[in-house]
Amino acid sequence: MHGHHSVSSQSDIQALKSVLHKYPNFPVKGVLFEDFLPIFRDPSLFRKLINAFKTHLEAVYQAQKIDYIVGLEARGFLIGPSLALAMGVGFVPIRKAGKLPGECVRTVYEKEYGKDTFELQVSAMPPGSNVVVIDDIIASGGTAIAAQDLLNQISVNILEYDFVLELDFLNGKKNLGCPVFTLLSEQEFALH
Repeated sequence: MHGHHSVSSQSDIQALKSVLHKYPNFPVKGVLFEDFLPIFRDPSLFRKLINAFKTHLEAVYQAQKIDYIVGLEARGFLIGPSLALAMGVGFVPIRKAGKLPGECVRTVYEKEYGKDTFELQVSAMPPGSNVVVIDDIIASGGTAIAAQDLLNQISVNILEYDFVLELDFLNGKKNLGCPVFTLLSEQEFALH
């Protein structure tokens, strides 16, 4: 595949990686945090980010329609609506408990410091819809598994999970049993 055929060329990926800002020992000691928020400050980089996800999804699911992009609170909301708009599909948020009106399904999941609850509106998507779940980082996979539980409760098909970054050493992917795509992979996150 030659670069000019693909919108998300390696140079685009390198450009996106180049602005990631590294913060050692955040949120806890021993972790090297990569902040992807600088991407959003530059419209041309933001466009590259959205195009890279779009190019990937269109290549993989050309015959199979994607109906909705599902974004997880909070950073999934930064990418999800723009990606959905670029692809001409709907956007649906999964939110922390108590934020969504109407009938919701809910799930409780473990976080580093206790439990949290996610909710999804029952009427958000018809059963059988094909969805892609998006979030910023997959770490232990806890929030992704919680999302899977909610989406299963309303009987939609999860095509795959998309993330900007991945904490490889936590191996969160293995718990999902779904395809996982990480845009800016090959990162070394743990501080040695």
